[in-house]
Amino acid sequence: MILSDSRILEEIEKKTIVIKPYKREKLGSNSYDVHLGKYLAVYKDKILDAKKHNEISHFEIPEEGYVLEPGQLYLGVTLEYTETHAHVPFLEGKSSTGRLGIDIHATAGKGDVGFCGNWTLEISCKIPVRVYAGMPVGQLIYFPVEGTVIEKYNSKASAKYSGQPNVPVESMMWKNKF
Repeated sequence: MILSDSRILEEIEKKTIVIKPYKREKLGSNSYDVHLGKYLAVYKDKILDAKKHNEISHFEIPEEGYVLEPGQLYLGVTLEYTETHAHVPFLEGKSSTGRLGIDIHATAGKGDVGFCGNWTLEISCKIPVRVYAGMPVGQLIYFPVEGTVIEKYNSKASAKYSGQPNVPVESMMWKNKF
């Protein structure tokens, strides 16, 4: 079951869902629109290693926009900072974004109860496309949780992405033991 607009508003009022900045007109019938923040990043190395800390270079999207190129992975970030304390948030691309050939996440569309931060986006495109800071890129939908959550994401010592800032964050796979 997905939360409706009225249920999302109730949860915002109870502060179990936090969205900053929040604009009422961005609330859909069962989702909230999120926007591309002003920073993108790319990995410094051409070959990534899952066991090593792969560093990224951040850059700001200029006012005239930035052209994404196929074959390049870009890390972006949502303009919105969110907190979800009682629901499972899912980030999906908007149909208008998809129709431009832009994917906003590879596999990381689900958050955990207790996620607090800006969402890092794994952006790729099918054809060259110019993007702009502040453009709508996705929508958050919220699912209720069955049962009691024993430990929320933001209280786990192993939470690698808790408190993500308003800049893209690189993969933390290297922190896993394997």
